[in-house]
Amino acid sequence: MNKRALCITLLALRPFSHLHAAELTLELGNGSQRLSSAQLLAHPQAQSVEISDDVSYKRSMRYRAVPLAALLEGVQPGDHLQLVASDGFAAELSAAPALSQTGSQAWLAIEDPAQPWPALGNGKPSAGPFYLVWQNPAASQIGPEQWPFQLATIRKLAPVAQRFPQLLPAADASPAVQAGFAQYQKNCMACHRLNGAGDSQFGPDLNIPHNPTEYFSGDFLTRYIRDPQSLRRWPQGKMPGFAVEVLSDKKLEELVEYLGHMVGRKVQP
Repeated sequence: MNKRALCITLLALRPFSHLHAAELTLELGNGSQRLSSAQLLAHPQAQSVEISDDVSYKRSMRYRAVPLAALLEGVQPGDHLQLVASDGFAAELSAAPALSQTGSQAWLAIEDPAQPWPALGNGKPSAGPFYLVWQNPAASQIGPEQWPFQLATIRKLAPVAQRFPQLLPAADASPAVQAGFAQYQKNCMACHRLNGAGDSQFGPDLNIPHNPTEYFSGDFLTRYIRDPQSLRRWPQGKMPGFAVEVLSDKKLEELVEYLGHMVGRKVQP
């Protein structure tokens, strides 16, 4: 998401007045709770926040927002969160930066129906009704995939490795492959599954039936990850590009190492 190409969802097709009924679902291990836009806008900790370099709008934005930590009752820094958008995008995030009061700070921005946000593009909806935004994201190495917009659900779950053993590299895999697995979780899982494992409903599986390292030769896979439209240019292309500032050359190499390693660990879903 964030940098991914934006598709028009069912939310965008509804009359704007339906934002009055928009609800965010919290599943934090103590039952399910639903909070409406009106409730969140009236939250005692709601305030106006400035986001200097908004990932989705590519400019400075000001939002009515609640500190995400204020909504995460019972969540501990060692816990794991999943943030699911209305289009199936599912970002994975350690709870520690979401709870932090220093360094990076996470905010749940709430779109006020009386003051709608701008559209994300021609013919596209806004980032609302709920959008996770960050102040000082670099302090906790928060990447664009950790800025889900059109947010629908926040869940506390077991870490990825526990939930999806099909994603694990071999125990004797190289340090580069192990590091690549971490990059896969941060940058790819929000849109893709691998070996059928994952919760995203957004993009294709990266190992079944074929892994991209099996059909991209030479350096074409790294070039594709950097700038998909430079290899396959079409208006409906959904794959985002990952700049060096987001995914360094070293981290990109590690990611490709992990993908190549998983060719030999295919598990039919």
